[in-house]
Amino acid sequence: MSSQPYQGSTSASQANPNAVDNLTTGRSVEYVCGDCDAIVALKRGEPIRCRSCGHRVLYKQRTNRMVQFEAR
Repeated sequence: MSSQPYQGSTSASQANPNAVDNLTTGRSVEYVCGDCDAIVALKRGEPIRCRSCGHRVLYKQRTNRMVQFEAR
């Protein structure tokens, strides 16, 4: 056995300390509250709860992007 202590593999957050900061300061996704219809912007890791009424059912908004499927 070697006399060096065990060093596990490095994760992304250990290799790049700014990786965790990028997750918390990244873009947010907008949801609509199921109770009061308020628009709630949430980032990764935030609790799923409306800031106005506290309701915990949020619906993702529809995309504004054009979606077209090819028919056969």
